[in-house]
Amino acid sequence: MIRKAQEKDESAILQLLCELEETQFSKERFHELYLYDLKDERHACFVYEENDQISGMIHLQRLHPWHHHNEVMEIMELIVDQDARSSGIGHQLFTYAQQYAKEKGCEQIELATNQRRKRAHAFYERQGMLQSHYSYTKKL
Repeated sequence: MIRKAQEKDESAILQLLCELEETQFSKERFHELYLYDLKDERHACFVYEENDQISGMIHLQRLHPWHHHNEVMEIMELIVDQDARSSGIGHQLFTYAQQYAKEKGCEQIELATNQRRKRAHAFYERQGMLQSHYSYTKKL
């Protein structure tokens, strides 16, 4: 079942993020960010839960770039537990996000993904996404 994330989901979501990024994030800092974004109307987070176990999540942010006439929905994170991958959970979360974005009046859904995540690239292409932009980063 897909449902809106709640405060009680914080630990499970942090665990998924740490798994994806292969690192340990600060629990204290994540707590601040998580609670802030749960209250922010431009952010939405949904989890996939089955048998009281969260095995996937998607974090979305509505943006209003000036070069678009309407808002766009950006996927900030889409993570499925490594033991549950290729089971359809990612597709369900992505489909849910598309419908949510349409309901919010967004004209498109977009994301950036690390170049090393080849399986993720193939997944997004199977969802009908096109690689149309480059993304650049610079550490400060």
